[in-house]
Amino acid sequence: MSLKNSMMSFLFVLALGLSIWSIFIAKQSHITSLTDANHRPDAFMEDVIAIIINKQGNPSLRIEAPKMVHYADNDRTDITTPHLMLYRQSPEPWHINSNYAKATQGLTEVFFWSNVVIHHLHDVANPTTDMTTPTLTVFPDQQIAKTNDTITVVQPNTTIHGVGMLANLNEGTVQLFSQARGEYVPDAS
Repeated sequence: MSLKNSMMSFLFVLALGLSIWSIFIAKQSHITSLTDANHRPDAFMEDVIAIIINKQGNPSLRIEAPKMVHYADNDRTDITTPHLMLYRQSPEPWHINSNYAKATQGLTEVFFWSNVVIHHLHDVANPTTDMTTPTLTVFPDQQIAKTNDTITVVQPNTTIHGVGMLANLNEGTVQLFSQARGEYVPDAS
């Protein structure tokens, strides 16, 4: 009988061990599937043209993109080849283009990367301005743009290179942080 009892005890312990292992694996699988579900998009849009209107009924921001994908777990939106227009007191908006962008908390902060180009047409207060940089962070509500990367600023007759920049897009001011050097080439006329 002791062999029979030993065998029964062994089978019982084996069954108990397999049950615990099965429950553990199932729980891990459930946790993994929940984690995967949190990192899956909850919405996407294609051929997007969105206009944000301010309290006065005027456009404050316009975004165009062939594709936008939203993730609920961190309220992030990935944007492919965005074209963002920031309207300000001037009649001419700032245009920001890049290969990619990521918006967080709605459009509170937008991070652009890969071939970032900022463009502003001439208006009564500022000349035509073009800027290029590898990355750019824009805070649309504050009308602020900044980068810690290299940047080139081109205005009529002037080209300035630097590292790091803070721009107040509403005022049209640009502050370069370091290694700023420029060249002025007067018109030939």
